[in-house]
Amino acid sequence: MNDPVFLRACRGESVDRVPVWFMRQAGRSLPEYRALRGTGSILDAIADPALACEVTLQPVRRYGVDAAVLFSDIVVPYHAIDFGVDVVPGRGPVIAQPFRDASDLARLRDLTDADVAHVTQTVDLVVESLAANDTPLIGFAGAPFTVASYLVEGAPTRDFAVIKTLMHADPALFDRLLDRLVAITVAFLRAQVAHGARALQLFDSWAGSLTRDEYARFALPATQRVVEAVADLDVPTILFGVGTGELLTLMSSAGTSVMGIDWRVDLDEGRRRCAKPVQGNLDPARCLGGVELGVAAAREVLKRAGTESGYIFNLGHGVLPATDPEVLEAVVRVVHDEGMAGVR
Repeated sequence: MNDPVFLRACRGESVDRVPVWFMRQAGRSLPEYRALRGTGSILDAIADPALACEVTLQPVRRYGVDAAVLFSDIVVPYHAIDFGVDVVPGRGPVIAQPFRDASDLARLRDLTDADVAHVTQTVDLVVESLAANDTPLIGFAGAPFTVASYLVEGAPTRDFAVIKTLMHADPALFDRLLDRLVAITVAFLRAQVAHGARALQLFDSWAGSLTRDEYARFALPATQRVVEAVADLDVPTILFGVGTGELLTLMSSAGTSVMGIDWRVDLDEGRRRCAKPVQGNLDPARCLGGVELGVAAAREVLKRAGTESGYIFNLGHGVLPATDPEVLEAVVRVVHDEGMAGVR
C-alpha cells in the first residue's frame, strides 16, 4: 500500500481513495495557466522546460489530483523531426505538406533523444518537483492511427475522407506509414519513462471514426506493437479514444493496463466491455453549470463505478476552456471523499 493510489488503481489493486486526474488538465481553464502562457504558440511553450514544468504542476497544486500529466502535445515528435507541423490556436495541428505518397516516408525519420531533449528536460524538472509528495507523472503520445489522421488529412477533420481513402486504396502504403509512426511513438514514450514518467497514455482520439473492421485492420495492430514495445518498462499504460464505445472490446485487446472510456458509454457498461481497469468518464460539459451540477454529475459516475477495484476517475475527454476551476476542485473532493471503487 506504499505505492501512489493512481498506480495501484492502474494495477487493479485496492486503494485508500479513488484516484483522480483530468485529461488536458494542464490547464486551459486555469487563470494562472493563461497568465503564464500568454498568446504564444503551444509548441514554443513546450520547448521551454521551465515553463512546461510549471504548467504541468499547476493543476496538481490547484486541484490536489493524484497524478500529473506532462504538458506536451501528440504532434511534438513530428515537429521535432521537421515534418512541418504547427499548432494553430483554435484549430489544432496543421501540416504544411501532408503525407501523400511513398516519397513522404523519408520525412518520417527516426526520433532521437536529442530531438526531444526539451521534453525530457521538462520531465526531469517535473519528477524532481513531484518527488516530495510521490505524485506520479503520466507521459503520453498519440496512437499511430490518430497521428496518421493528422499527417494525412493535413488538419483536423470531421469526415476523415483523405485518410480513409488512403487506407482502402493503398493499404500497403498505409501500413508502411504506420510502421514509421510506431517507431517514432515508441522512441518518444521510452524517452519519457527513461527520465521518470511512471505511467503512459496513448491518445487514439480519432479511432471512433472507424468501423470495427477498420479498427481491427488499420489501427489495432500498430497500437498493439507500441504497447508490446514498451512492456519491458514495467509502467502502467492507458489507451483512450473518443466515440469508441463500440470499439472498447477490440481496444481492450491492445494490451494496455487500463482502458479510458469517454462519456458516451455508461461507466458500468464500459467496465463490462473492457474487463480490465478503467478510467473515466464524466462528460466535460457537465462541469460548465457550476459546482452543484458538477458534483452531482461526478456522483453519478461514482455510482456506476461501483466498488470493484481498478478504477481511476477522469473526464470522458479534456477539460473545456470555460470550466470554472472551483468545479474541478469540488469534483476532486467528492471523488476522494465518496468514491468506493477498490477502497479497502
